[in-house]
Parts: sequence; structure tokens; C-alpha cells
Amino acid sequence: MTVTIGSRVIGGGRPAYVIAEIGLNHNGDVELARRLIDVAADAGADAVKFQKRTPEIATPEHMRDIPRETPWGTMTYLEYRYRVEFDRDQYIEISDHAMLRGLEWFASPWDEPSVAFLEDLGVHAHKVASASLTDHDLLRALRDTGKTVILSTGMSTIAEIDGAIDVLGTERLLLMHATSTYPMEPGEANLRMIPALRERFPGVPVGYSGHERGLQISLAAIALGAVAVERHITLDRTMWGSDHAASLEPTGLQHLVRDIRVIEAALGDGVKRVYQSELAPMAKLRRVPA
Repeated sequence: MTVTIGSRVIGGGRPAYVIAEIGLNHNGDVELARRLIDVAADAGADAVKFQKRTPEIATPEHMRDIPRETPWGTMTYLEYRYRVEFDRDQYIEISDHAMLRGLEWFASPWDEPSVAFLEDLGVHAHKVASASLTDHDLLRALRDTGKTVILSTGMSTIAEIDGAIDVLGTERLLLMHATSTYPMEPGEANLRMIPALRERFPGVPVGYSGHERGLQISLAAIALGAVAVERHITLDRTMWGSDHAASLEPTGLQHLVRDIRVIEAALGDGVKRVYQSELAPMAKLRRVPA
């Protein structure tokens, strides 16, 4: 039950893979993206993730002409999508910075030309956003890259997840339990889906992609066996943009990675033993020897 992304093997009892999702929280600003990469690296994350769209393809028809208030004035939703999209040179700049900081980077392509775009840049993996789980043409394009595919399962039924996995196969798949509300309320986390997905798809490692406030739910996912955790990151949750409110600020990400490693150490191996540190208390407190 392992997959490989770059030099990292995920699953099989290895440390959880922490993905800091920058997504669109860079607001189309390369310098802001670089600062968020630094936040991820300084916190000890393993990877940063972006989103890649061809706006005229990926933007739903009924959304294109809806006006949106932005920091750059009122524009249509399609114009906004163009405004925040990075071009090839910008992606090269941020990918170079990620690699210099020791991070893997990849993205969620929302359409088939974006898959080709990312392949040209040499990404080691691809992420399927929950909204794209039913786009089987996109899934086929991702499967054909031969790279590890990370599949988020928010806003999806079990039948839809089955259909996506029928297309992708299970050989290079990392499945992520998710609930696609921003921010997500605890009562909608349904973390018992992590072992349920593991049971339904034997041999497929299962992680957690979270959109909640705070750390508790992501940490509980680790305790339930999630092999990867993905969280949005931001410099400030009050910044403009749809994902900032459900994101972790720098200190939050640092605490998340720190606490994940504590929980992993605490989980142990399930073999009962008497620790050396227990011998002195045993000698002092046990009245009846075994």
C-alpha cells in the first residue's frame, strides 16, 4: 500500500506526507506564491500544490459572465480566472523556488491541456480536485502520464468514486477523503470514511484533504491511519479570496506538522511491551510480582 512522489514513498508505515496547498491563495502574484512556498518549507511540509486551469475550458458556461468583485475591480468570473492564472515562465519561477527549498510541487489540472502543460514542466504527480472526479476524460489523460495520481473524493458518492477508480486503476493512486465545504464544520468531516475507503479499496493508500478551521480534525485523521494530509495555507486568513478562510496561517501549519510527528511517534506498533522507563515505577509500586 505505497505510492511514490519524487523521492518520497508514501504509505506502508512511513511518515505522513504533508501537502501544503497554495491553490489560488497566491492571488496571481508570484512573489506571494514564493512567500507561501517558504511558509511550507519552514514548517516542514513535504510538498506544495497549485491549481492549473485553461480558463476558457475549465470555467463552467453558466459561471463565465457572472460579475465578481476583486481587488482589481469588478470583472466577469472568466476574466478573474485569467487574472489569477500563472503562465509557463511564472510556473518555472515558482517550481524552481520550491525545489530550492526542498519541496516537491505539483498541481490540480482542471482540463486536459493543463495536464500537458504540467507534464511539460516535469511534475512528479498530479492531483485530481474533488470537482473533477467525474471528468473521466481528464482522468484518462492523467492515468496515461504514468505518474502518481492523488484523488480527492469530496462532493462525490461511492458510486462516483468507484467509477473514477475504474478509470484510473489502483497501481499509482493515493486516495484522499475530503468534504468540499469551505470552511468545513466538524459534523461534516466523517473521518470514519478513512478506514472505510481503505477497506473498500485494498492496496490503495488513503489520506485526508481538509478544509476545516483548526488542527484537531486533521490530527484525528492521522490517528485513524491517514498516510497523507493536505491543507490550504495562507499568510492571513482575512485576505481576499475564496479559500483563505479555510486555510492555515504559518504558525498553524508549523503546529500541524509538529503534532503529526508527535502522533506518529505515539501510535507505536501495537505490540505490548514493558518499557525500560517503566521498570523503576514497577519496582516501587507493584506489590505482587508476576
